[in-house]
Amino acid sequence: MGTAITLDLADDLPPATLRELADQVFAWMREVDTRFSTYKPDSEVCRFDRGEVLLSEASADLRFVLEACADLWGATDGFFDAYATGRLDPSGFVKGWAAQVASDRLLAAGAGNHCVNAGGDVRVRGLSPSGEPWRIGIRHPWDAMSTCLVLTGTDLAVATSGVYERGRHVLDPRRGAPASGLRSVTVVGTDLGVADAYATAALAMGTTGLGWLDRLDDDHTHAVVTDDGRQYYSAAIPLTD
Repeated sequence: MGTAITLDLADDLPPATLRELADQVFAWMREVDTRFSTYKPDSEVCRFDRGEVLLSEASADLRFVLEACADLWGATDGFFDAYATGRLDPSGFVKGWAAQVASDRLLAAGAGNHCVNAGGDVRVRGLSPSGEPWRIGIRHPWDAMSTCLVLTGTDLAVATSGVYERGRHVLDPRRGAPASGLRSVTVVGTDLGVADAYATAALAMGTTGLGWLDRLDDDHTHAVVTDDGRQYYSAAIPLTD
């Protein structure tokens, strides 16, 4: 899906076991890319969008993603819209969901200390190789070499949607035009797919997204940088000391 995937395994397991676990993670991410990439005309999501694959013929993963996107459309008042561009593009959920699944599988396999990073959407569990909680830097939206916040924790899903790499690629589905007002939105929760979708939706809302983020349940915190450089974040967001 046009993004880099990195993996950090911090458990004291045999090297062969760690290599096998890493291979499984990257094989899964390649499978997701093959199935859901909107850049590959022969991907399942593109063939479904063209009507070449019926819902009854779709894979279990595609059916799950379509149902999740429908639920998220309702939860975000329509601002998370997989059809905002006029064609099916669930990427705003899929990237985070794929990394979440990878993390869940690592945990089930006994590798409870890890970091999965899918293009800046990060799922951490347990402790880092230093034996300390993981530290996740949130990129400064105007300076690629700096961070604007650093979060810390042992069980975090951190998703960021912004305009600093791909431009204003997120559309306001109500206006059918690129969203404006917010430059970067980070959502922290326990499910990376949901956090990814919420960050995308808030960015699409523009400055009204600030109020919407404030009304999310206690499982979610956020940090926002506006187009004019103002910064807002939840009082409970897990900032490093």
